[in-house]
Amino acid sequence: MTDNYAKIVQDNLKRLYGDLPNDLAQNLPGEQDGEQFIFDAFGEKCVIEPERIILGEEEHSSVFGILISLYALNACSEICVLTPLKSFKEFPDSMPYVGAFTTHTEQLLVPHVAKIEETVQTIKKKLKGEKAPSESGGDFSFIVYPLPKIALCYIFYEADDDFPASVICLFSNNANQFLPVDGLADVGEYTSRKILNLID
Repeated sequence: MTDNYAKIVQDNLKRLYGDLPNDLAQNLPGEQDGEQFIFDAFGEKCVIEPERIILGEEEHSSVFGILISLYALNACSEICVLTPLKSFKEFPDSMPYVGAFTTHTEQLLVPHVAKIEETVQTIKKKLKGEKAPSESGGDFSFIVYPLPKIALCYIFYEADDDFPASVICLFSNNANQFLPVDGLADVGEYTSRKILNLID
């Protein structure tokens, strides 16, 4: 499986550097240093090079590598439009991925709601987070930016006498401008995994 991931990343990088946009750094947005493009992704320093993607201290030919290379291929001059926030199922062609998104992005966090609340400031600091819009609701909520132009709003409901804990994850309004819908599903899952890593 890793070999398949590596091949997809290499193919995406070949496409990117084969016809490199002059305004890529501006559109990510990030910095350009020769053939390198540097920006923050999933709470780490990310470096795109012609042959590889480095995230944090590691070279990535995994799902992270695929998502970052796809994000670079889809980079455009549009800015992130945060509101009105959208549920994943509101994006066109999302239906085949809704079940997996619910399980791997939202339900994954449900057993950890109390611990996440204790760690909100750390999560927001690491993932370029900010306060969620006041209309978001929930017992607590926050916005994070796993990729510079894609925001996720996590809304948490604590367990009470009548209802179990629950989690809702919404996207910035135009997130599908910057990644295909299956990529957005993976961004949700891997951002939730990152949150779990941060609360350990």
